[in-house]
Amino acid sequence: MTGELILIVEDEDKIAAVMSDYLQSAGCRTHRLADGLGVMDWLRKNSPDLVMLDLMLPGRDGLTICREIRRESAVPIIMITARIEEGDRLAGFESGVDDYICKPFSPREVVARATALLRRTKGEVRPVSGDRLVLDRASFRAMANGVEVALTALEFELLSALMAAPGRIFSRDEIMDRVYRDFRIVNDRTIDSHIRKLRRKLDRLQLVEGPLRSVYGAGYKFEYGQ
Repeated sequence: MTGELILIVEDEDKIAAVMSDYLQSAGCRTHRLADGLGVMDWLRKNSPDLVMLDLMLPGRDGLTICREIRRESAVPIIMITARIEEGDRLAGFESGVDDYICKPFSPREVVARATALLRRTKGEVRPVSGDRLVLDRASFRAMANGVEVALTALEFELLSALMAAPGRIFSRDEIMDRVYRDFRIVNDRTIDSHIRKLRRKLDRLQLVEGPLRSVYGAGYKFEYGQ
């Protein structure tokens, strides 16, 4: 990492200090907040490259903050939590979380996951386009018919991967390999959850027909109707 600004929202001072120290040692800048009340005001005045957000915070919880961030920004978000149940993780992904770190964790894992997520989101600034839909990697937005919608980093990578091979059916395992490049273990339900949320966002673009198609028993493909 080379100077990226990372916002750490964590109410346990020792944990926040260790995270900050390790991330700074890796070459990034950090800013710390100890509760959820001032997060949105700080974000509106600054432009962090990544947000590391504790789930249980004084004032406002992490999921509520995450949903509000996603209404205004596509900044990558890593949720820090002691909850490891699948339902909690799915709720986070539905809210726009890009990755999870479960307590207790190694500070080196924090750096590794932050580096992997930043690497994915900082890729080539080169648009990927389809007949009626354009993706802009520089802003993590999908555009069509004069309308734009913000995507999370993970949603952007998922849609970009499918658009790169129109008509090809991708199995869920293949989608996992392309989207989760840090080889994290996820399951089919997680992919299906991301697809559902991505479809809802694409609906706002007023496309003639939704280009994300389900192929029963096989997976998903990107294809416009004729």
